[in-house]
Amino acid sequence: MSDTPATRGRVREVFHAFLLLGLTSFGGPIAHLGYFRTEFVERRRWLTEKAYADLVALCQFLPGPASSQVGFALGLMRGGPWGALAAWTAFTLPSAIVLVLFALGAALLEGPVSQGIIHGLKVTAVAIVAHAVWGMAKSLCPDRQRAGIALAAVFTVVLVSGPLGQVAAIVIGALAGMALCRAHTETETAPLTLPVSPRAGYLAGAAFAALLIGLPLLAWATPSTTLAVMDAFYRAGALVFGGGHVVLPLLEAEVVQSGWVSPDDFLAGYGAAQAVPGPLFTFAAYLGAVMAPLGGGLFTAALALAMIFLPGLLLLVAVLPHWNRFRRWDSAQALMRGANAAVVGILGAALYQPVWTSAILGPREFALALTGFLLLSVWKLPAWAVVALLAGGGVLITA
Repeated sequence: MSDTPATRGRVREVFHAFLLLGLTSFGGPIAHLGYFRTEFVERRRWLTEKAYADLVALCQFLPGPASSQVGFALGLMRGGPWGALAAWTAFTLPSAIVLVLFALGAALLEGPVSQGIIHGLKVTAVAIVAHAVWGMAKSLCPDRQRAGIALAAVFTVVLVSGPLGQVAAIVIGALAGMALCRAHTETETAPLTLPVSPRAGYLAGAAFAALLIGLPLLAWATPSTTLAVMDAFYRAGALVFGGGHVVLPLLEAEVVQSGWVSPDDFLAGYGAAQAVPGPLFTFAAYLGAVMAPLGGGLFTAALALAMIFLPGLLLLVAVLPHWNRFRRWDSAQALMRGANAAVVGILGAALYQPVWTSAILGPREFALALTGFLLLSVWKLPAWAVVALLAGGGVLITA
């Protein structure tokens, strides 16, 4: 798209709209999609209800952060490539900045009150992940076939630890989905038009594959902590199906089991990530800031943040020119049904280890976590309110 005053005006419009959403969109990816619909379908009328639903279906089909991918595509539709970059930046940076500040200040937190808050954030992670598992299981495992795939994924990640177990569970789930989940596939689709040429799509797909294959090889061949961090976060972002919470076990396998981040710091940051608006993937910025390699800090935070988002955005650009044809294939829909069911199993296993085992030390922590779960699932409190309440509860338990 040419750089005209009209184009620059649209890019500014995209940035301002998504900055407001980045500052106020609490509640996780499903809530974000609701905010987007209200803002861009009902209020601004950038696209129709049918086109928006089709765009959401595309982003839920792909690995990566669905709400950020939808925002990126909306910015692309409105302002071209610069609009896409403006949308991602404005929606992502507010929560990333807050989490980096929390990471840099966490080392200064001493005393019973501060330690109690951190303990409460760890318990909050139990309630948040349990709520995510419960909600995802109801929607992604509604029948025996997909429940069985989720159970097989639990056994896979228990028997094969580390990132290999996560990948194996998703691959097995996808293959099982192709064999078992072909019933009730939806073939009625609406065409989706986005300004991406087939050539740009092929280049993005090639870049995605080159980084996914090349980064592990370079990290193995070169003793560079920078390459190791790039590889870990890129691979985590490339394998996330089903929403932001699913990145928890993938990141835990990469940064905690490797010794880069302590289990306590990991869970405290994950709890804090529930209290900020915007995408949950900004948790990567916190991890980069507290990471032992490179001394942590702003550079590693920015590197981790960029690498975890990059694969999902590259895949989105790669698929856009071909999506209308591809999504009509029954095999593609069945594959994703199985992969999504496997994701539920992976997250269920992570609920026990490391989330539960690191945070629930006795009956008081259990009662606090159960309170948080009920506040989320029954009373429907927003996540930030539950974080605040359970952080206070952590102070009382510690005292």
